[in-house]
Amino acid sequence: MNIDFNEKTHEVEQHKVNCKDCGAILQYDPGSEQLTCQYCGAQNEIAEARQPVVVEEIDYHEFLQNAERSAEAIDIPTVKCDNCGASTTLKENVTADNCPFCGTALVIKGGTTSHIIKPKYLLPFKIDKKKSADLFKEWLHSLWFAPNDLKQFAQKDRLNGIYIPYWTYDSKATTPYTGMRGDHYYVSESYTVTVNGRTEHRTRQVQKTRWSPASGTVFNTFNDVLVVASESLPRNYANELEPWDLENLVGFNEQFLSGFIAEKYQVGVEMGFEQAKKRMDPEIQSTICQNIGGDVQKILTYSPHYEDISFKHLLLPIWLSAYKYKEKSYRFMINGRTGEVHGERPYSAWKIFFFVLTLLAVIGGGIYLWVQYGQNV
Repeated sequence: MNIDFNEKTHEVEQHKVNCKDCGAILQYDPGSEQLTCQYCGAQNEIAEARQPVVVEEIDYHEFLQNAERSAEAIDIPTVKCDNCGASTTLKENVTADNCPFCGTALVIKGGTTSHIIKPKYLLPFKIDKKKSADLFKEWLHSLWFAPNDLKQFAQKDRLNGIYIPYWTYDSKATTPYTGMRGDHYYVSESYTVTVNGRTEHRTRQVQKTRWSPASGTVFNTFNDVLVVASESLPRNYANELEPWDLENLVGFNEQFLSGFIAEKYQVGVEMGFEQAKKRMDPEIQSTICQNIGGDVQKILTYSPHYEDISFKHLLLPIWLSAYKYKEKSYRFMINGRTGEVHGERPYSAWKIFFFVLTLLAVIGGGIYLWVQYGQNV
């Protein structure tokens, strides 16, 4: 389902991009600035793709005060998975499919409209489906202790190109803190040892720490703190797909979505900022420790105050394989720009069992040989 975002009426219409030569529906060609016709091979350029992009941020507090009538909001048609809750668009004329996030069968019973903040920017796919399929096969064949029949999935078309919703946040943080500064010093300590039956007195240097109270205020500036706005993906795996080349963002254009799926965000702006705070926190703590100084530090209290908060909504490209193995869902993800891969996988209990038996047999055989022959060498 390709989506046309109408900014004036905030309505969404089904959008088809037709080939200039034969009239067939086009698909975006990853790694290019063109739409490719699957029938006649014609290349149809996306005219806006070469235009320079000036990235604009949305004021966070101003948006929250006017969210209902914001010009950033639109309505889009989506289908929701009853199993994992993911809400996605579907390809044109598709009435039944499998959920790309968990593999559960989807049946489209009727249109559902979702009210969302429209995406302003995206990164187009750079890795095509053939390359992503090769990466999937390599990953499957590299797995230790994988069930034998799992590798059959490599022979099936289980990869979906999906634009995943993300938020980015900019913010300044002012953080008062209290803590303790630890400075190391050394003292001489006497001890005795027995050498060849004789007692000897020796000394050694022992490290001690002198603690003193510390307090102060630190300042941090954050730019483009990235938060995945999907609850359908394991957050730790999604984070492992980073970094993203956000400096290459292009303005949102529905033509880049042609032939792909787009997910509606499940994490709202406010909840997303709470996630952003968690990603900012380690840097704030690191700055506090640097400010305390000394050899070691303890942070007792700290209270960040965030100001000048802004955000933007964008779509990032992921190749996703969601499959069910013995009634449990597993996901494999590829960064659609860099080819970075991460995934979930099942294990074969039998393979692990026989590996442990073999390992114990080898260890036992080594011990037997040492007992029989090693002591006589």
